[in-house]
Amino acid sequence: MISRLRSRQEWALFTQLHRAAPALNVTWWAGLVLRGTLPALIAVASGQLIAAITEDRRINGPLILMAVVFVAAQVVGPVHEVVSANLGDRASTALNDRLMRITLDPPGIAHLERADLTDDLTMARDFDLGIMGPPLAYSVGFIAGGLIGIVSGVGAALVLAWFGWWQAIVLVLAWSSTHWLLRESGVWRDRNTPEVKLAQRHADYAFRLAVDPPASKEVRLFGLGDWVLDRFTSNRRRLYDLQYEATRLRERSVIGCLAIVATANALAFWTLGSRAADGDLSVAGAIVALQAAIGVSAIAFGGINWAMDFAAAPVASIERLEAAMADAGALEVRAVMNRPPPRLEAPAGRTGAFTSARRDPATTDAGGGTSSPELRFDAVTFRYVDGPPVLDGLDLTIPGGTSLAIVGQNGAGKSTIAKLICRLYDPQGGAITADGIDLRDLDLDTWRSGVAAVFQDFVRYELTLRENVAPRGAPDADIEAALVEAGATSLRDLGTILAKGYPGGTDLSGGQWQRVALARAVCAVRLGAGVVLLDEPTAQLDVRGEAEIFGRVLRATRGRTTILVSHRFSTVRHADRICVLERGAVVELGSHDELMAHDGRYRQMFDLQASRFVELDEEGGEILHESLS
Repeated sequence: MISRLRSRQEWALFTQLHRAAPALNVTWWAGLVLRGTLPALIAVASGQLIAAITEDRRINGPLILMAVVFVAAQVVGPVHEVVSANLGDRASTALNDRLMRITLDPPGIAHLERADLTDDLTMARDFDLGIMGPPLAYSVGFIAGGLIGIVSGVGAALVLAWFGWWQAIVLVLAWSSTHWLLRESGVWRDRNTPEVKLAQRHADYAFRLAVDPPASKEVRLFGLGDWVLDRFTSNRRRLYDLQYEATRLRERSVIGCLAIVATANALAFWTLGSRAADGDLSVAGAIVALQAAIGVSAIAFGGINWAMDFAAAPVASIERLEAAMADAGALEVRAVMNRPPPRLEAPAGRTGAFTSARRDPATTDAGGGTSSPELRFDAVTFRYVDGPPVLDGLDLTIPGGTSLAIVGQNGAGKSTIAKLICRLYDPQGGAITADGIDLRDLDLDTWRSGVAAVFQDFVRYELTLRENVAPRGAPDADIEAALVEAGATSLRDLGTILAKGYPGGTDLSGGQWQRVALARAVCAVRLGAGVVLLDEPTAQLDVRGEAEIFGRVLRATRGRTTILVSHRFSTVRHADRICVLERGAVVELGSHDELMAHDGRYRQMFDLQASRFVELDEEGGEILHESLS
């Protein structure tokens, strides 16, 4: 019984309220009990006052009691509502903190890309936005109101038992039966079916199209405003219809409840009336008994069920996510066996570079940076959850301090290689080594501190230019030099906030943002990073701009192990070696000249892209294909 109770989402909700604010939670429960008992105390006080008047006794004491109880009823209610709102706010903050922790704690990222966790993650993320139900600050007040009704009904039943014990039992059973009967009829049916969740997701998507800045241009340009609004309203209407269907009262159960309640009340009131008529009850006793009999009705099925549903659902979602995300986002932890530990060597005053103990830490490149590790993929196999193999026995060596470009069709596994090097995932088979040491044998934070990366979907932080280039801090001289090396020479004021929603803030063009992201990687290299990952780093730049910027980046990262993923051959041809990837395996590997001479897959892709630029040249009269040839 206890284990079943603890497994319910309502138990999780009340546990969360106590965790969020223990003292406030105790105050909330105390106020709830006090508010629930006040109606019974008012009935007793009124009976005492009436008895004193009818029996010609002094009314001072009963009158004072009545005044105290009445004033308490007026004061305690508003105070308790404030406590409820504060407790809800504290619980909401604690839940959001908890969600942040369980999403950020796993060292990998698989838990954020799992389709089976999406619905719970959406519920946990948006629960306090008023989209799925009342915010928790309001729901706690609604729950308090329902619980106060139950306490009030029980208190009234105790008062009634003084005048007729079986009448009290009959009324309590009758009104309590509404919870079971109406609940069984469908009020507490599952409100989170796949169909409901799909409607919620579609409504949420339309909502974000309307309120998020990135979509605002195209929504207006293509006249999609009405379509977005119609999509939102139709899905919200569908969502409400589905939820109503899952929770509506069935006619048969309502009639059954009415029959039970009417019969019990008729029996109780008839016997009480008969006793009063026979003189077994005084006037004061009859009034108190009738008030108590009416007060027992507060036990009936009410709004607490709806409020509990909305408030407990996100807590239950977070409970499920806590275990699932920790497991899904976990990375393998292995102990180093008979291997020298990695050492960090960096230029004076700088930290964060990875250098294997198998290399001479005194060896540095011409720029003064540290030597970089050789990366090796040995029969690496990887697949995403329930998906086909993305990498299938991949063998690839990237000599330390050299640059490798990876090309191939979409889905060939290019970006997956970058994620594996960053250890955002671990391979299911084979090993990835740095100077012969398996990445799983290295301290994760140490390894990542030596990796600089620019991903295709890089983050545009709503922070200053300084913080965008060096989120964890760096000397201004290094930040400014990184901006110059990344071609962002027009960006000078490091204190400018890169978002228009702030005083003095500004937004950047796509190309400028791309240069800032590249500067972030270059700055990390200046601070000692020995591995550089560039996953489609210049997609928003023109061909000449891309060739120029990548040339700068290659010079800035000279001596580092650099991996470039790109579709543009104007960029990849500058790498020391080029890897052609197909279906998760290497089909060609060599320098640009070697692969062109080989006249294989790389040559076909290169010529296909070059021919497109020749067409542009004929139309525009501008020689754009020189960057490729």
